[in-house]
Amino acid sequence: MSNTFFLPGRVCSTQAIRDIAAQANTPYTFICLKPEIEWVYLGQERMIQLLEQTGATMVYADHFQKMTDEQSQITNIEAPVIDYQLGALRDDFDFGAVLLWDTAKLKALVAQMDTDYQFAGLYDLRLRATDGSNSLPTGEGWGGALVHIPEYLYYEVETDTRKSGEKLFDYVDPRNRAVQIEMEACVTAYLKRIGAYLQPGDYLPLPEAGEFPVTASVIIPCKNRARTIGDAIRSALAQQVRAPYSFNVFVVDDNSTDGTKQIIEEFLKDPKAPNRLIYIAQDKTWHGIGGNWNMAFHDPRCGKYAIQLDSDDTYHDTTTVQRFIDAFEATDPNGENCSGSKPGMVIGTYQMTDIDGNILPPGVIDHREWTDNNGRNNALRINGLGAPRAFYVPLLRQINFPTTKYGEDYAVGLRISRNWRIGRIYDVVYNCRRWSDNSDANCDIPAMNRNNWYKDRLRTWELLARLK
Repeated sequence: MSNTFFLPGRVCSTQAIRDIAAQANTPYTFICLKPEIEWVYLGQERMIQLLEQTGATMVYADHFQKMTDEQSQITNIEAPVIDYQLGALRDDFDFGAVLLWDTAKLKALVAQMDTDYQFAGLYDLRLRATDGSNSLPTGEGWGGALVHIPEYLYYEVETDTRKSGEKLFDYVDPRNRAVQIEMEACVTAYLKRIGAYLQPGDYLPLPEAGEFPVTASVIIPCKNRARTIGDAIRSALAQQVRAPYSFNVFVVDDNSTDGTKQIIEEFLKDPKAPNRLIYIAQDKTWHGIGGNWNMAFHDPRCGKYAIQLDSDDTYHDTTTVQRFIDAFEATDPNGENCSGSKPGMVIGTYQMTDIDGNILPPGVIDHREWTDNNGRNNALRINGLGAPRAFYVPLLRQINFPTTKYGEDYAVGLRISRNWRIGRIYDVVYNCRRWSDNSDANCDIPAMNRNNWYKDRLRTWELLARLK
C-alpha cells in the first residue's frame, strides 16, 4: 500500500521531489527525512489509517528521539510536534522525520511546481499543499491539508545535540545565505498565490508626534537579573547624543527577588540619576515583557523614540542611541532611511558574545534578508526581525505590545510592517550576550513548541488581516 523514500533533510531540490513523485506507485508515500526510523507496533498502519480517515494531503506524528550520551547510553525522549496552521510558514517548521503523503495528491502538487529550486523543493511542496485550494472542506482552512497526529508512532535518531540556544541562529548564519534567498522567493510566490502579498512602498502616514520631554528613551525590562542588570544600565547611561537631542533610561522591574532592585537603587543614588534614570517597580499582577514595555512607553516621561536594551545585553558602544535617532529622522548620510517614508520602527544589527564580551559563532547577525522591497513579506517566514528594536512612540501607543513574555516584539514588528516602513541599521550597535540564564539558552521541547506555536499564531492573525 505504500512506498518509502529517504530524503536527507528538509533542504532539498525540486528535482528530488519530482523524482519521488515519479517513482511512487502505491496509494501512500512515506518520505523520511532521517535515516534509522524505528516504528512502534502498528505505527505505519496508524498513519495510513488517519490519512484515509481525514482525507488529508499529508499527515505527520509525534515521536521519540533516540539520544546517545557521552557514555553511549541511549535515552528515548518524547518529541511532540505542533499543529499546522495558516501562519506556520517557517521553512524550518518541525514535522518530525516522517511525512506520509496521499500519492495522488502528491503527484498533483508536484505537477504544479513550476520553479526549479536547489534548496526549497520540500518547502515549495508543503506550501502548495496549504495554499487554500488544496485544504479540507471542513472549515479548517489552509492548515487542514496537513494533519498532525498527537500520538507517538516512531523513533528517530537525533544527530544535532546542540542546545536550543545554539540552534536558534542557524537561519541567519552567512553560510546559509543561498538557502535563505530561495526560501524567501518560495514564500513570496505563495503569498502572491493566496492574495496576502504586500507591494513595496505602499505605506500609511505616521501619526503626528506632538511634544515629548526627550528625543529617545532606552527601555530595559527586567526580572531577576542581578548578575547583568548593572552592565545594561551602565551601557545605557554611557550613551552620548548630539545637541539638541536628549535621552533618558527606563528600568522596569517586574518584581525581582534576587537583588536586582537593590542594584537599580544604587544607580539611583547618583546625583544625575533623577534626570536620566527612571525606575518603574511593577505591581503584582501579570505583565510579561510586553506589559513592562507598555508601562514604559505610555509613561509621560518617555521620549519620541523607544529603544530596546534587554537586561542581560549591552550596547556596542556609546553611539547606539544616536544611530537610532539618525535612522528615524533620516539624518544619516550613509543610511538607507534617507529616502522614502520615515520608519515607524528601526532594527539594528547585533553580534553574539558570551557574558564577558567574547565573540561567539555565528558572530554578526545583520538580518540582511530584510529589504525595503520584500522585508514585510519575508517577515512571515522567519522567526524574528533582529535586534535591537526601536519604535516611534506615537505609533507604538496606538498598537501596544501583547502582554506576554515571548514573541511580543515580533507581534509588534509584524503589525508595523503591514502598514508602515521598518528601517534598518546594518552596522553592529548591540551585543547579544549568551549565558546560562538566557530565556532561550536551552529550552526543552514543550517550551520550544509553545514558543513556536505562539509565533505561528501571530503569523496566522497577521495573514488573516492581510487577506482581509
